[in-house]
Amino acid sequence: MGRPTIRDLAAEAGVSVSTVNRVLSGHQKVREVTIKQVLEAAERIGFYGLHAIEHRLGAKLTRFRFGVLLQQKDTSFYKNVGDAFNSAASSVEDVRVDMEVEYMEDLSPEYIASRITALGESCDAIAVVAAQHPRISQAVQQVREKDKSVFAIISALPIATGAHYIGLDNWKVGRTAAWSIHHMAKQPGPVALFVGNHRYRCQEANEIGFRSYFREHAPEFELLDVHSTYENDQIARDLTERLLHQHSDVVGLYVAGSGLAGSLEAIRDVQPDSPPLVVGHDLAPAHVQGLLDGTLTLLLANLVDRLAAETVDAMCRAASERNAELRYERILPFITYTRENV
Repeated sequence: MGRPTIRDLAAEAGVSVSTVNRVLSGHQKVREVTIKQVLEAAERIGFYGLHAIEHRLGAKLTRFRFGVLLQQKDTSFYKNVGDAFNSAASSVEDVRVDMEVEYMEDLSPEYIASRITALGESCDAIAVVAAQHPRISQAVQQVREKDKSVFAIISALPIATGAHYIGLDNWKVGRTAAWSIHHMAKQPGPVALFVGNHRYRCQEANEIGFRSYFREHAPEFELLDVHSTYENDQIARDLTERLLHQHSDVVGLYVAGSGLAGSLEAIRDVQPDSPPLVVGHDLAPAHVQGLLDGTLTLLLANLVDRLAAETVDAMCRAASERNAELRYERILPFITYTRENV
């Protein structure tokens, strides 16, 4: 077949040739829905004037630039979150969203604060996953002073910073982890808790919820001292091996934060006579394998597509209204995975 013609495009889009000409010329008014209809048809047939139609549509829409600061790209969870944000941006219908997703290998407060400040200069709103730290709070406040919104996603930032929050009720997540160990353990015994870093408010809330459940409903279980994995699989592996050797009767392990893959490797290597129930967060290939081979009992996971869609929607509203007094907070549901529904 030859190159698609204007007549071919009109037929594919279900409009007249004159309407296609008006879309291409950009000199006459055409409804936005019609331009989108013609654009979709042009993409399907590979029409040569595709970029001209995209430009016409972009010129009619309000345009926002949003920045998203995530953590290491080699972490499958954050890679999935980044992909979800790009997809959510491309799905917005009422405005044109240019999305800049940045992955940070340096997680020092100074570096994260510098990136928040930089994106605050070039973007209409930003979203960030960050720990609680005075430098980060200061950077958020500086962006807010420019009447631009900062959204803390996954882990909340202090209310005093003015940052909005989109994510889970992490206190409930922690209590759900405790409930599962309480109800699935064959008998009471020691229970261990690992967090990645207490400066992440989500993990601090996980711990508070976890401990509060056992105090309220299962005081016969012994809660061991909490340990930090520092978001590192090898440290989590070492901690788990030490746990299994020091507490051979441990009945449950909750890993709140990164490091779950390392804990699962340690359990496979040690092969305890009575492996503990293990609860962790978020889908990743190593976590799925743990569910399938029985090393991992339960996953409490973010719905990353919902997280991205809700955040982009709130960012569009905030950028449109530019009202510093508005407060955006959306508490999202989480999904529970076992080996039966993964």
